[in-house]
Amino acid sequence: MQAGWGEIQFLTLSDGRQEGCFATAPYHFMTEAGYNMEKTSRLKELEEKIGYHFQDPELLKRAMCHSSYANERHMGRLNCNERLEFLGDAVLELATSEFLYERYPRMPEGDATKTRASIVCEQSLAFCARSLSLGDYILLGRGEAVSGGRERPSITSDAFEALIGAIYLDGGFTNAKEFIQRFVLDDLEHKQLFFDSKTILQERIQAHCEETLHYELIHEEGPDHRKVFIVQAMLGDKIIGKGQGRTKKAAEQEAAYHALTGNI
Repeated sequence: MQAGWGEIQFLTLSDGRQEGCFATAPYHFMTEAGYNMEKTSRLKELEEKIGYHFQDPELLKRAMCHSSYANERHMGRLNCNERLEFLGDAVLELATSEFLYERYPRMPEGDATKTRASIVCEQSLAFCARSLSLGDYILLGRGEAVSGGRERPSITSDAFEALIGAIYLDGGFTNAKEFIQRFVLDDLEHKQLFFDSKTILQERIQAHCEETLHYELIHEEGPDHRKVFIVQAMLGDKIIGKGQGRTKKAAEQEAAYHALTGNI
């Protein structure tokens, strides 16, 4: 049976004992000791990708540890990435506020607030996380992994914020801000297509089409406190884009972006 990186499997040894093993990226199994070496190698690869090397590697490991993995291994919720996500969210808001204040001195407070909200929302951060293939490095429980958790915006955006929190604790605000400027605040003009996707799509359709744009909720999953909505953008009776998010609005934003870029 195939499995994704970081999923726990149990293999029966020749003497009848079972040993906890882990699936790795090439879909082969290894013992926990071997897996720990593989995990360290993968996280070093991530450090190279982000251009920051941790003084305390445990912070990076925790940033990539989803609650499903911690629960599966009975580590306790305090050992997953949720607290780092909480911290990273605050650091991201501060760095983004400072950036907008300095870059756009004539931008009114109301516009700055709206712009910041669009930059730091779940869908935008998931978009940034995809540029790093961050989902490939997240430690997930087996259930989350087999159900597509590595591509789920709610999971990748949380891990992205946790990564910011880990960099802040390890290297201070300056290093965290450099990371944010490089992977969040770069090329904002291009990213504006994603931030304003619903408005842009609506304007284009009104200018060139007679049919009406609307969004349909096709599925929702997860518990009430972590609900995920799946939405499709419709032009008449034709599906032109699909998206998912923790709110219907976020799912519609992603569906509109996929409609604009032709990625259904």
